[in-house]
Amino acid sequence: MQPYDIMKRNYKILMLVLLLAFASCSFTTKTFNDPDRDKMLIQIITYVLERGHFDPKIMDDEFSAQVYQDYIENLDPLKRYFHESDIEDFDEYKFEIDDQLKNYDISFFSLTHERLLQRMEEAEEIQKAIIEKPFDFSIEEVYNSDYEKLPYVRNKKQMKERWRQQLKYNTLSNYHEKLEDEQSTFKKIAKFNENQSFEKKSLEDIEKEAREATARSFEEYFDFIEDRERKDYFAVYLNSIVEEFDPHTSYYPPQEKDRFDVQMKGSFEGIGARLEKRMDNTKIVDIISGGPVWRQNQIEVGDIILKVRQEDEEEAVSIVGMRLDDAIKLIKGPKGTKVILTMKRMDGTIEDIEIVRDVVELEETYAKSSKVEKDGKTFGIINLPKFYVDFNDYKKRNAASDIEKEIERLKAEGMEGLVLDLRNNGGGSLQTVVDMAGLFIKEGPVVQVKSTTEPKEVLRDKDKSIAWDGPLVILVNELSASASEILAAAMQDYKRAIVIGSKQTYGKGTVQNFIDLNRMVRNNKGADMGALKLTTQKYYRINGGSTQLEGVKSDVIVPDRYSFIDVGEKDQENPLPWDQIEPASFSVWNNYFDYESTIKKSKERMADNEQLKLIEESAKWVKKVRDVNDHSLNYEAYKARIELNEQEAQRFEPISDYQTDLTFKSLPYEIELVEKDTVLREKRKRWHLSLSKDVYVEEALNVLNDLKLTYGIRKVAEVKD
Repeated sequence: MQPYDIMKRNYKILMLVLLLAFASCSFTTKTFNDPDRDKMLIQIITYVLERGHFDPKIMDDEFSAQVYQDYIENLDPLKRYFHESDIEDFDEYKFEIDDQLKNYDISFFSLTHERLLQRMEEAEEIQKAIIEKPFDFSIEEVYNSDYEKLPYVRNKKQMKERWRQQLKYNTLSNYHEKLEDEQSTFKKIAKFNENQSFEKKSLEDIEKEAREATARSFEEYFDFIEDRERKDYFAVYLNSIVEEFDPHTSYYPPQEKDRFDVQMKGSFEGIGARLEKRMDNTKIVDIISGGPVWRQNQIEVGDIILKVRQEDEEEAVSIVGMRLDDAIKLIKGPKGTKVILTMKRMDGTIEDIEIVRDVVELEETYAKSSKVEKDGKTFGIINLPKFYVDFNDYKKRNAASDIEKEIERLKAEGMEGLVLDLRNNGGGSLQTVVDMAGLFIKEGPVVQVKSTTEPKEVLRDKDKSIAWDGPLVILVNELSASASEILAAAMQDYKRAIVIGSKQTYGKGTVQNFIDLNRMVRNNKGADMGALKLTTQKYYRINGGSTQLEGVKSDVIVPDRYSFIDVGEKDQENPLPWDQIEPASFSVWNNYFDYESTIKKSKERMADNEQLKLIEESAKWVKKVRDVNDHSLNYEAYKARIELNEQEAQRFEPISDYQTDLTFKSLPYEIELVEKDTVLREKRKRWHLSLSKDVYVEEALNVLNDLKLTYGIRKVAEVKD
């Protein structure tokens, strides 16, 4: 049985068990009002968690208290809405949430939701009143941004003071930037045009402009808040519950699940533009290369969409003031259908533009490759942002098949060694990683998967063909997670590749399945219930160890900007524990590469690398700056700290100035594409430039070179023997 068949079978068994068991207690309904829908979601989600989660928890008073704490923090993380009296009211429910969940009672949520809306309305009025008056930046006072340690305010007077400090701090930042811009403009005029007069703005005028900028920012913020509906806040409540089970179990409202699917398969059907709500307007903020809007070339970034009309409708719908999600629903649509947009141009003109929707591919999601010459040898590098797949049709474009294509293209260019860059790759499809590992080994186990009550299953590559049997280096960092860790671990256990990167990768050793909650409700013709991403299994290396919490430890450890920042699984709330199982049966890769001596050489180079020493010092400094919570609201003191930071930052400027002697080039097929696509051309130009300044890529190529040399030496020695 192939890995994909195993995973499909496991998912079908899970769904069958849940559906059969739930059928006896499920609602049969055709419509929902909000409270009914909320109660139904509580019933379904708690049921699925108790019976489907890898490590189900007992919903008792301890569980209730933890949900309570996390939920309140999620609602008001900066403590600028709730009062101490609100928390006292909420405290009555601290140990009642577990009982409410069992009874599908949502009274605690209703209380917090209504109170939050009230406090947000009050806060908006407070903000408007404060921002109308000038700030005095000569006063000595300190703003503390350590919100976790801040107490809740006792009254409106204290709340006004909290908002005043927040707004003053934001305005102080704007004030400094505007002063700097003013002085920069004056210096340029004085240097290049002595005859041009320059009337300096007064400090009062600059302060006013800074306040107006802050006001606009918070106006957009409160507009966003006003767009949120009850169901959005209920999703926060649900996630506070489900995330007590582990950090990767999450409730996805319908729109969020749609976004996740788009990210995973890297494509959607629509017009090919990214939209953003600015005040009451829906604005074009990016045009996706190759999409319908890009091909038509009539709409520009900055244009505003006023109305939307479908091809089979006579009336256009105004989207001014509409929620962004609702506007997007009207604009997106199936391939081949038409939509007519009423656009307001940057110059103020208004025009109707007809667009034929099409499949839009998000190029930045997909694998990309480049070749580079070093010491007379040709090497290849493939960057993989995520393990993408179309969950509805695996035969469509996916990460494994794309990587295979890139390998064949690089081989056609004479590639003698390959770097696979998995830095910042947060994972994705388990199926694709199993298939991808098979590109580098003849056959054998890739990963072991275990459910709570089921025996372990070994997912293996059964295809004896190999796409690449030459030198292989895998680059990782602290943000390489899940599927990235599976691939890096398997290649490391087989001694098939040398892993270069952070001390350890992210440390996510769990497997999730999406449960369509609509399937749990009979005759549901009402609201979409969304989906639950549920942790159902843990995976293990073929050597038996889990990557959970511990991640994959690099063969060659190099510092990076995340080295001193808490970003891994171990730094999350409620992570599942590390454990291990019996190893799978496998044989180490049979080759002529001397991994031990190559790793030793690389470590010696890295220890003496001045660029890496500087990067490590920079990472320590960034951590130090991030840990500062007290901020002066006196301009002179604020400016002095900025200048001190800038002086300190100058020490690290050589990091960005670093340049190798390597030149990276697109492959022939891509050269043809970039000749027609200026956006893609610019993206590749930037990528190649960043590769030429990348010390980690430089070392990866050194390692490939060493592996290639040891291969030749050992091969010759064997022939002589």
